[in-house]
Amino acid sequence: MTTRRDLLKQMAWIGAGTMLSKNALAFSDVKNKKVGVQLYTVRDLIGKDAKGTIKKVAELGYGEVENFGYNGKFFGMSAAEYNSFLSDVGLTPASGHYMYGNFGNRQVPGTIVYGWEKAVEDAKTIGQDYMVVAYLMPNERKSLDDYKTIAADLNKAGEICKKSGIQLCYHNHDFEFEAVNGHFPFDILTKETDAKLVKLEIDLYWATKAGQDTLQLFNKHKGRVALWHVKDMDKTEKKNFTEVGNGVIDFAAIFKNAKTSGMKHFFVEQDVCPGNPLDSLKQSVGYIKSNLTQYL
Repeated sequence: MTTRRDLLKQMAWIGAGTMLSKNALAFSDVKNKKVGVQLYTVRDLIGKDAKGTIKKVAELGYGEVENFGYNGKFFGMSAAEYNSFLSDVGLTPASGHYMYGNFGNRQVPGTIVYGWEKAVEDAKTIGQDYMVVAYLMPNERKSLDDYKTIAADLNKAGEICKKSGIQLCYHNHDFEFEAVNGHFPFDILTKETDAKLVKLEIDLYWATKAGQDTLQLFNKHKGRVALWHVKDMDKTEKKNFTEVGNGVIDFAAIFKNAKTSGMKHFFVEQDVCPGNPLDSLKQSVGYIKSNLTQYL
């Protein structure tokens, strides 16, 4: 969040008339001037030492986190404890990933269809501005009617979020762009949901792998793409995950269109890393700060 001190600095830069002032003003259009990270990238390390791992992420230069795996607690911590811990290490929990939750008879806390109110309450406690439906299990999305039901449930969940000052989003993979009876599920989800209640988190890797033009998506859903997953694709035929700047995605063009997107936060995520994921995260944040934030 922009502070009074930040605003005063921006005013000083404007008066000086430097190029830095232009970048600072552009960056102020993004809600928070911090590089974020989806903690799923370090999930194995978190499983061994949650606090130690998250502290190391902060030390790499990340300022925001997007949580995952909420089950009534955050990595084994209560909402109050987790909030205090993040404050101590200088991280802001801007967003979190959640499941739709249609697991049959299995009731998993903190999903759209079970225990959503408590999840929203805890998200509010730690200061999350966004809650994101991260993935739909195959059995949840067998038909277009399934997607229509999901969209209706997203609208209801978005209303609950709105009452607590939180924005609900939907995160894509590639399957939403695979035609079902002549229709893209992504189009069903976006048309059947209220654009104010359900915004989008575009995963740049998965959209690209699905053959989508990211800039066209931004224009089609102008102002609705509030969050990004900044994730690169390597140059091999397998199109594996790789560190940001190490692959084929034109991030400069994407970052230049942040206003069209409506982007407020972005998060580095690398589902699979060649070695220690902290090394990959270090490489990615370095590239972003050196090459991309100038466009915001």
